[in-house]
Amino acid sequence: MTTNPLAPDWLAHPDDANALAPAVWSQNAHRTQTGEIALGGVTARDLASRFGTPLYVIDEADARGRARQVKAAFDAEFAAIGSSAKVYYAGKAFLSTEVARWVTEEGLYIDVASGGELAVALAAGVDAARLGFHGNNKSLAEIDRAVSVGVGAIILDSWVEVERVANAAERHGVVQPVRLRTNSGVHAHTHEYLATAHEDQKFGVPLTDVPEFVGHIRSFPGLRFLGLHSHIGSQIFDAGGFIEAARRLLGVHAGLLAAGPVPELNLGGGFGIAYTAADEVTPIEQIAASFAEVVSAEAARLDIPIPVIAIEPGRAIIGTAGATLYEVGTIKDVAVSIGDSVAMRKYVSVDGGMSDNARTALYAADYSARIASRSSTADPALVRVAGKHCESGDLVVLAEYLPGDVAPGDLLAVPATGAYCWSLASNYNYLGRPPVVAVNNGEARIIVRGETEEDLLRRDAGVTSA
Repeated sequence: MTTNPLAPDWLAHPDDANALAPAVWSQNAHRTQTGEIALGGVTARDLASRFGTPLYVIDEADARGRARQVKAAFDAEFAAIGSSAKVYYAGKAFLSTEVARWVTEEGLYIDVASGGELAVALAAGVDAARLGFHGNNKSLAEIDRAVSVGVGAIILDSWVEVERVANAAERHGVVQPVRLRTNSGVHAHTHEYLATAHEDQKFGVPLTDVPEFVGHIRSFPGLRFLGLHSHIGSQIFDAGGFIEAARRLLGVHAGLLAAGPVPELNLGGGFGIAYTAADEVTPIEQIAASFAEVVSAEAARLDIPIPVIAIEPGRAIIGTAGATLYEVGTIKDVAVSIGDSVAMRKYVSVDGGMSDNARTALYAADYSARIASRSSTADPALVRVAGKHCESGDLVVLAEYLPGDVAPGDLLAVPATGAYCWSLASNYNYLGRPPVVAVNNGEARIIVRGETEEDLLRRDAGVTSA
């Protein structure tokens, strides 16, 4: 067994380049006796022949199961300390009417961050009272609609938003529940662009300014202050940052109680998932226990009631439930000089790329891949999975070992693409965004239609009808 010197340190040379790492794939992914990968009981070949490639595939049972698991863990831990928890699904990770129904049927709330996401949730029949509306620059129209339909919480991000939401509440003759987004000053151990609680960034207000902001909120009869909101980042594995942020927030929360009720505290989330076999994910039950422990201890120390806790697990619900199928187009072996020696990297190009998964280009995010249409006894080779776009940075998987006989026409599956892939998709190079298919118990159905060239041309005002 020889490890390619071009491989990153975390990437182990596999004993079996066909094996599916359980933490990376949905719970209902497996290889069949013929060597194909099946997702939710449907084989890769069947999916590709029916729906084409690229194709986003979401395992419904896996997504529902993770929603239930997170809710059960936080319910149990906070009931044990005399409180309760609200779990919010992150609409920005992936939102369709079907998925909105799945998560709310499993007892979750939903976070939305735009008028479009609000429209999807409402079209799904979600009770507006189960929605939280985020954003650092909500438009007047978005605020007005959120207030008019009875959104359960608007998360205020600036002084001007306090007055805008108060004006909308007065106009509609309602009392609007609100939270205030704060910067705890705790830095998440994650990519710089995913860390959202440091001082020099666009979200929230400093903890030192909170008393003045809350006083301003309470001065409006049309606003009901629910509590503080914090979000320290995304794709976080270490619970230490959450614990420290909770301590800081509860100290400020305690001070606010002197002037009025503060029934809730939103501690955010952004829990990490495994994108590769090297990622070690903290079990959700352990995270819930850590949250409950620090909240209980700090509330006792401060001699205050334990508030209702809200959390936002982010991609942890939908990320691992998703995978993307591609067809391999071309193979290219590239010799790379390393000092006085030369190592080979195999470029495997597929029929999608940065238009359906922008995260690799945005964050240098790591992903895994497996041949999905067959298994192979060929020796593993280091590969880089590239897209078809006219960009050198159009890469889907930066480093992976696949069987060395990977060939044009093979189907390739990239797991853990349920979050922030479809939602960040684009029409770069005039590619239509792929469809999204839900699989469950051997059945597959379209939940978001893919785009055709006709769809793209229909938006072009210069196209004349025949």
